[in-house]
Amino acid sequence: MPPSQNLVNLESVTAHVPGDASRVLLDAVSLGVERGERIGVVGLNGGGKTTLLDIITGERAPDGGRVSRVGGLNLAHLAQGDKLPAGAKVRDVVLAAWHSNDHGWAAEHEWASDAKVRDVLDGLGIGDLDRSVTGLSGGEKRRVALAAALVGDPDLVVLDEPTNHLDIEGIGWLAEHLLERRCGVVVVTHDRWFLDAVCSRTWEVANGRVESYLGGYADWIYARAERVRQADAAEQRRQNLARKELAWLRRGAPARTSKPRFRIEAAEALIADVPPPRNTVELLGFATNRLGKTVLELEDASVTIAGRTLLDDVTWRIGPGDRIGIVGVNGSGKTTLLRTLTGERTLDAGRLVRGTTVQLAELSQELVDLPKDMRVLEATEQVAKFVRLGKLELTASSVLERLGFPASRQWTPVGDLSGGERRRLQLTRLLMAEPNVLLLDEPTNDLDVDTLSRLEDLLDGWAGTLIVVSHDRYLVERACDTVVALLGDGKITHLPGGIEEYLRRRAGASAQVNGLTAAPIAPAVATPAVTNSAAQRAARKDAARLERRMETLASKEEKLHVQLAEAATDPARLLALDAELKAVVAERENVELEWLAAAELAES
Repeated sequence: MPPSQNLVNLESVTAHVPGDASRVLLDAVSLGVERGERIGVVGLNGGGKTTLLDIITGERAPDGGRVSRVGGLNLAHLAQGDKLPAGAKVRDVVLAAWHSNDHGWAAEHEWASDAKVRDVLDGLGIGDLDRSVTGLSGGEKRRVALAAALVGDPDLVVLDEPTNHLDIEGIGWLAEHLLERRCGVVVVTHDRWFLDAVCSRTWEVANGRVESYLGGYADWIYARAERVRQADAAEQRRQNLARKELAWLRRGAPARTSKPRFRIEAAEALIADVPPPRNTVELLGFATNRLGKTVLELEDASVTIAGRTLLDDVTWRIGPGDRIGIVGVNGSGKTTLLRTLTGERTLDAGRLVRGTTVQLAELSQELVDLPKDMRVLEATEQVAKFVRLGKLELTASSVLERLGFPASRQWTPVGDLSGGERRRLQLTRLLMAEPNVLLLDEPTNDLDVDTLSRLEDLLDGWAGTLIVVSHDRYLVERACDTVVALLGDGKITHLPGGIEEYLRRRAGASAQVNGLTAAPIAPAVATPAVTNSAAQRAARKDAARLERRMETLASKEEKLHVQLAEAATDPARLLALDAELKAVVAERENVELEWLAAAELAES
């Protein structure tokens, strides 16, 4: 079968909101998924991303157009809702795909020794296959459903929010697993690091259309910035947001900025002379004036959860203007630590000191009760009509618009909002109360990437103390200046190297720390010995990234050759294209050398 043949083709596909033919989600969309292609799907909540995935998998028939799939296509689908058979055991769900993939109903020792099955089970922390799915938590069910989609040998994996309920290490494992499998992938996720690490193409679903961009999240940001630059003056506010996002991407962590990106000159012009995403010194001055010297302090604090020590005689001082990210595996006690700081969870020993001027607000993982009889704007103005963020004073309507509620949605009854919209409204109401200490527990839940960018933009100008618990690397890296970790040793460990240092420590540590594993469902299947060093894993990731870059440069080189032929009668354009071609060729040669070195290390 030719490698360029599409596994799935959509031709002029149209889809509406069920029961409302006036609301178009997909409008005459034509696209295809090539064999081995890895596609990230982005767009606003409710914009049609899940509908697109359902049509690709055949879960939903389009209202118009045609869908064709290559004969014998083996397709695995992780849907948004984890609908597992009632009363079934974990083994019935997870191993069904493996058994049905020409393995038959094999003996237990056969699947237990299968390397792919074992890798998936261990990577997702699934041990006890005899547990009933009825008693599993939401996160455990999600991991079981994800395992069922991965244990077989699919030609195409379609995943809707696979990173939900996975910690940073789990997300990293999933990215590496998909790259090594080399099957086709179509994935909807709000995790921007995952999009960058895995995807070779990005689809943006907006206004009934699907725009296709080469590369992952950062490449999409560059391309979208160019599109915004060419838009009319009505798009000026969105352009400013894209400029700040681009500036942050270019100034980001070495792991990100070392990735060579295709140079769109107009996009580079957009981020020239852009100020830092936030003025740390200025915000610290505002925060000190509002908070004084004492904010939150734990002194000789001890906390025990179900016989396990979370804090052991810990002293931790949080000052005015501190922006702290807290990381750790699922179940390490991050949420309990936040509840301890708010006073909701009392200390077993020691004391909590809270400044007299502290006005604290917490965004918990649970959706709070909202006034369902009000409209969105009314529910926001119930808290306040204006809010000051740094030097800016914004109206309630302006804050709502920044968090993804356009004027047309601000008069929607609260009771009619989706889960993601309710989450955004909850966050808006917190910000309107003008707290000077803000605690965010997994704020990325149910938020799309555009809304996350807007949230980070608001936080850039927020003068106060910020504490964030999140598995979203981009959010922690951009919104926080300091990262601390709960490593299971009863301490709060400061990480000068941020999340990269956290991952290095976890990789070098034992698989089990004080009885705490990486969020297992139950310890039953033994974890195989780690045979590859951290350096080899990093080299494999680098090789995969560089391979994608070489593909991008090769494609650009071909286009430049075509443009050179077309510009044969235009000397000025010919010179410019020739210079650009030489730069592309030189970069491709450098990337090839880097790829050879990375591949050699990965195989050593």
